[in-house]
Amino acid sequence: MPQEAWSAKRERQYEHIKGSLKERGAGADKAEEIAARTVNKERARKGEARESSRLSRTDISSGRRGGLRSGTSRQKGRTKEQLYNEAKRMGIEGRSAMSKAQLQRAVDRRK
Repeated sequence: MPQEAWSAKRERQYEHIKGSLKERGAGADKAEEIAARTVNKERARKGEARESSRLSRTDISSGRRGGLRSGTSRQKGRTKEQLYNEAKRMGIEGRSAMSKAQLQRAVDRRK
């Protein structure tokens, strides 16, 4: 994806991720989107991006998250911390005592 702000390293990273996703059967558009998001998140984590969200800077890396969540039978999706923060934004009461599954249900009910 031609981006003037991306370094040569980030371009290579983008092409590698996009190619890997295509090999695994993802569509071209989906592969491009995931690759761009991954590269942008890594840029934010390394301080290369002009603007970035706090979560992009403090959350675990994309590669580590993917590695932790792959090959397991446990529930996939948002982390408990992410669900908690979303519940907080929605004003859901009793969230601090809720389990991940309870937070998931409470957030989904509010949507």
